[in-house]
Amino acid sequence: MKPTSVVFDLGKVLLHFDYGIAAEKFQKRCRLSTCDIRAVIDQSPLLHGFETGRLSTGEFFSELCRATDFIGDVAEFIDIFCNVFTPIEPMIELHAELRRRGVPTFIFSNTNFLQADHIRRNYPFFANFDGYVLSCEHGVMKPDARLYEVVERMTGRHHGELLYIDDRPENVATGKERGWQAILHADPSKTISLVQEHLFHLR
Repeated sequence: MKPTSVVFDLGKVLLHFDYGIAAEKFQKRCRLSTCDIRAVIDQSPLLHGFETGRLSTGEFFSELCRATDFIGDVAEFIDIFCNVFTPIEPMIELHAELRRRGVPTFIFSNTNFLQADHIRRNYPFFANFDGYVLSCEHGVMKPDARLYEVVERMTGRHHGELLYIDDRPENVATGKERGWQAILHADPSKTISLVQEHLFHLR
């Protein structure tokens, strides 16, 4: 079956992110080592609480301060926490080409309101999707199948109609279990070639 829509993960697919950048900046204002700070903010239970919407920005900030003795204010925290992204230009261009060809595209991401708002303000490509499924809006994270069900309801598409691009094997596996066509992303050139095979030749 030829897919009719493309579902993009965000982090490490369209935008690279590195919490090490934030940890180094936080370290100047904390009692912990950079390594220990990263353990607090990078794929941690605290971050997952924020990315499922169980913690507000204020609560996340308070918990981070408690765990690290961060002495900055909320504005400094937001600046450090959000400025960890770098565009992956070939993938952003892939998305733009799909849009030019009329292919519906969607964002499907484990993220939090704070960074989603930052990306919306600073990366214009983010506005050019047909829909968004963000973990923080639904109280559950990939690879939980309930979030994949949200994608299916929102897009009105199921099984092989969806082509899904994600960098995490466990997330791709759940998509495949639901019959989605899926690409485990590591290298932009390889991903672009696979998208070409699934949809059409872009060159």
